[in-house]
Amino acid sequence: MLIIPEKKSIALVAHDNKKKDLLEWALYNKGSLCAHHLFATGTTGSLLQETLGVPVHCFNSGPFGGDQQIGADISEGKIHALIFFWDPLNQLPHDPDIKALLRLAAVWNIPVACNRATADFLISSPLFSQEYKKLLPDYGPYLNRFKK
Repeated sequence: MLIIPEKKSIALVAHDNKKKDLLEWALYNKGSLCAHHLFATGTTGSLLQETLGVPVHCFNSGPFGGDQQIGADISEGKIHALIFFWDPLNQLPHDPDIKALLRLAAVWNIPVACNRATADFLISSPLFSQEYKKLLPDYGPYLNRFKK
C-alpha cells in the first residue's frame, strides 16, 4: 500500500487537437487543480502556465520523450494522476510512446482521464483532495516466471 498525499502530483498531457479543450477544462477547474503539483509535456505545460498563472513542471514535448519522462515518474510513484486528452481520430508518429504511457498508468494503478467527462468525474471526487491509500499491484508471480 502506498499513501498518496492530499497534495498530489498530476500530469497533464494534450495532443494538438485537444490542447484547447484541456486548457478550458484546467481554467474551469483552476481552484481545485492548482492546489496540487502540476506536471506536463512541453507545449502543454507552457500553455497551462500562461493560462493558469501557476508554475507547471514541464517535461520535453511528447514526441521528444516527454511521455516517457512522465511514464518514468509514474513507475517511481512520483505522479499520482494522469489527465491525458489524447486525439483518438489521428494517428501520431509517437503512438507507441502514448500506449506505453497509458500502460504504465494502468500497471501502477493511478487514475487516468482521457477525456473531459472523465476528468470532470476525477477532479470532483472527494478522493482528489484527500490522502488516499493506494493498493500496489503484486507483480511478484509475474516476475518470478522469468527467474530460473
